[in-house]
Amino acid sequence: MLCATEKKITMNDTKQHFDVVIVGLGKTGLSCVRYLLSRGLDIAVTDSRINPPGLSTLETEFTSVSVFLGEISTEILLSSDQIILSPGVSLNNDAVKRAIANGIPVIGDIELFCQQVKAPIIAVSGSNGKSTVTTLVAEMTQQAGLKTCVGGNLGTPALELLNEDVPDVYVLELSSFQLETTFSLSAHASVILNISPDHMDRYANSDEYANAKKKIYLGNGLMVINKDDDVVKAMEDASRQTIYFTLGKPEGHNFGLIKDNDGIWLCQGNKKIIKQDELGIKGEHNVANALAAIALASTINVPFSAMAETLKRFSGLEHRCQRVATINKINWFNDSKATNVGACIASIKGLCDLGKIILIAGGDSKGADLSSLGPIIKKYVKHVLLLGVDAKKVANVIDSTVMCDFVVDMNEAVNAASNLAEAGDLVLLAPACASLDMYENYQQRGDAFVAAVNTLEAY
Repeated sequence: MLCATEKKITMNDTKQHFDVVIVGLGKTGLSCVRYLLSRGLDIAVTDSRINPPGLSTLETEFTSVSVFLGEISTEILLSSDQIILSPGVSLNNDAVKRAIANGIPVIGDIELFCQQVKAPIIAVSGSNGKSTVTTLVAEMTQQAGLKTCVGGNLGTPALELLNEDVPDVYVLELSSFQLETTFSLSAHASVILNISPDHMDRYANSDEYANAKKKIYLGNGLMVINKDDDVVKAMEDASRQTIYFTLGKPEGHNFGLIKDNDGIWLCQGNKKIIKQDELGIKGEHNVANALAAIALASTINVPFSAMAETLKRFSGLEHRCQRVATINKINWFNDSKATNVGACIASIKGLCDLGKIILIAGGDSKGADLSSLGPIIKKYVKHVLLLGVDAKKVANVIDSTVMCDFVVDMNEAVNAASNLAEAGDLVLLAPACASLDMYENYQQRGDAFVAAVNTLEAY
């Protein structure tokens, strides 16, 4: 078995030059392999992992590609004319920094996509809510009869979208990691939904993280701005066309909420679009998500009727404030995607009107400042169950008046919550942490929660 510093070479270990070296395999890396090979380029792949995701596919389908595993070798990177960096690999990697210092261009798959794209892009980023908004915009445009291709950080890798016929519009979810290596993006319309500290194990500080997100506003397209987020609002460019969304009353052609005799309406200016209580997704954060989606879809003339129909039908994505079950008048919610503090707070505030909350949290905090959780938990949560590597760090920010227990795994957490909950309560999995200390990803963590809840329901 190879140790972590050894190199696996699938062919010709004497070859020392490549047109392109792809750093990091997985779904994105494979999409880059397919794209670059279709253009006749001589490529290699390197990954720090011995058995990265997608390796068996690569070795079966692309036998001509050289593969170097177990480390990201400076020698291999310096042997290339260009480097394609997968989002999971930092620009601060020592080998990557050495390559940059030697003048080798480093870009990502989104940059490759932007260099070839022939249809308008709607681009979505933010600390929280970006998958929901991306999906909503895609469904709104499809409801309006537009041919829409959707992907990026969500679902289909962007480069694979280029294999389809040119659509009317591309809707892309873009992470800060993808934006770091993107330079040619000029979206028709783009949005940063919100900024809260995340990925502090990768960024030196919150400003560096926000600056990576800000690259979504490259180019000269329309900027959609969250007026309620001070960090995002400060990114406004007076020379660019801008529209706002807010949970307050909208002004001019902007988007927000108006309270009328028959309820609260999502509006553009004074024009009503849909009543808040008709939304299929619940919670204040999802009202903001709906407004952002409406604002984006409006830039390509999607009718309000198509937007409203989509918003009534759409009940949310798996693992994102997903109602799993109601057992003995206790509601169980899976928000495993709440992998940072901001998402956890939004989840708690969005559901607090439905009952007293028993919160399941913990995991890998990624070096984030957890302190802002304290006041929200004190105000809305009656009991916290903590698991994972940073459970104690979360516990340290919780007020002593809030009951808090440690659990070993998800089954113990769900069983403990079941014993604690009373009719009218809700149990919420909103970890405020990443899942990789215990699970392959947040989906697997959410599936474990759902499976444990379903076991309760069986009795």
